Formats: sequence, C-alpha cells, structure tokens
Amino acid sequence: MKAAIYGRPNSQNISEYTRTLFQKLDDISADIYIHEPFYIFLKQEMGIKDSMKIFNSHIDLNKEVDFMLSLGGDGTFLETLTYVRNLGIPILGINTGRLGFLANVAKNEISNAIDALANKKYSIEQRSMLAVSFPDKLFGEVNYALNELTIFKRDSSSMITIHTFINGDFLNSYFADGLIIATPTGSTAYSLSCGGPLIMPGSQNFVITPIAPHNLNVRPLVLSDSNIINLKVESRSNSYLATLDSRSEIVDSSVEITLKKADFHLNIVKLENQNFFNTIRNKLLWGLNKRN
Repeated sequence: MKAAIYGRPNSQNISEYTRTLFQKLDDISADIYIHEPFYIFLKQEMGIKDSMKIFNSHIDLNKEVDFMLSLGGDGTFLETLTYVRNLGIPILGINTGRLGFLANVAKNEISNAIDALANKKYSIEQRSMLAVSFPDKLFGEVNYALNELTIFKRDSSSMITIHTFINGDFLNSYFADGLIIATPTGSTAYSLSCGGPLIMPGSQNFVITPIAPHNLNVRPLVLSDSNIINLKVESRSNSYLATLDSRSEIVDSSVEITLKKADFHLNIVKLENQNFFNTIRNKLLWGLNKRN
C-alpha cells in the first residue's frame, strides 16, 4: 500500500496517536510519502525515520498513491485538495482537531482504520465540488472548492450588494455582509452556521446562503448544481474578499465571478461504520437528552 500523509506542523500532531499511525503503517510495510514541512517538523520533534519519500506539490504525487491521509481537522483536510487535485487519490481524514465532519476518524481509531485500508474494508464516496470558471486564474491553478465560495465585505462596516444571476437570469440583489455558495459537503460548514440547510452528499445541489442579510425575508436557496452562478458585487471600498475553502483573494469590484460544478470530483474514504447520518447525529449532538 502506498500512502501519502499531510499534516500541519503543530503541537496537536506531536502525540502517541501520530506515533501509532506511523507504527501501524510500518507494520503493514506501507510505502509512505510525507509532506516535506510536516516531515521536517516530525523528524525534529519525534525523531521519525529517514526512509520516507517526500512531496511538496501535486507533481510529486501520482495515481499510484493509494490514499492520502490527512492528519488534523477539517481545515487540514481541505488543504489536501491542493495536492490531490484531479488525481483521484482517495482521502482519509484522521481527526486531531475539534469537530471533524470531514476528518471523522477519531485518534483512538487509527489502528482499526489502517487495518481497514489494508484489508480493503472500505468504500469510496464521491463528493462534488464547485469551480470558479471566470476569472479562471483568480485563485491560480487551484480554482475549485470542496466546501464553498464566500464573498465578504472588507475595509468598511457598510454592507455590500451582491447581484446574483442563475444561468443569466436575475435572482436577487443581496444586501448583506456577504454570500456563501456551498456544496452539499459545505452545507455542514460555514453555511450551516449562517442558517443554511443540511444537504446530503450526492444530492447534486448548491445552496446560496446570505451572511447577515439586511432583508430578513431573504432565506437560503437550494438549487441544482447544473446551474451556472454569476456574482456582481457593489462595495463602498471598491473591493471585496473572496474565499475558496481556505484560500482567499482581494477582488476589485469591477470583477464578476462565475461559478459552476467542477468537472471532477473528490474521493473520500468511508469506513464500514461511517455514514452521513451517524456523522451529523454525533457531531451535532442530535437526540442527546440534556434534561437529565
């Protein structure tokens, strides 16, 4: 088995669980590729061995890598997209962070998770993504997102106006602090905290969720991901902030953004005991009786 490992160089990843991961991979004689900054950090802090291959970009990986292991929280998981890109490498998220919708393998389940990979006791879940199709170089080569694109106001306390069009037809002018365009995967992230609905993976939808809208009658809208969305922004500061998952750009107000469904999907490893309903029930504490 060939496994690539990505993590952030921080204190959360100096633990017995990180040692367990590398020991377990060594036990099954896995070929390990590790992100170089993470490798240097772990070598200094934990003294891991020298026999691993390193990678610094997607060019250093290939389709022969069986899995990408993300060690951290959901933010770390999203960062792996810049390395996996359209290679189709399945990602398994090991949660050393907090909530963990995407990184949903608990630290104490690492050994069982690696055994499941080695014994092929897993399935692959395909997640749709959105892409900025215009301007196509706004976010460089990584112009796609698993969770969402968000438009924010900046440099002013005043709201911005986001004129929104669907397939060229005018939808609405959102007077708000910002606007979120989320995928089903992103429906459990920022969109959820702004009142957006939960959407099951595979639903082939986008959700448009305003951030603190001035008009209280404006509500999130679910639409098919076959639609093309255009955004035109008016701002007193003549610019606005656009984020694509964890990446951000300051954009001139004259720039219009066009979004569509990405032409490739992300593969996520789903172990036998994992499903969407279990995840949201456990992470959102559904059914937990706090009255006793």
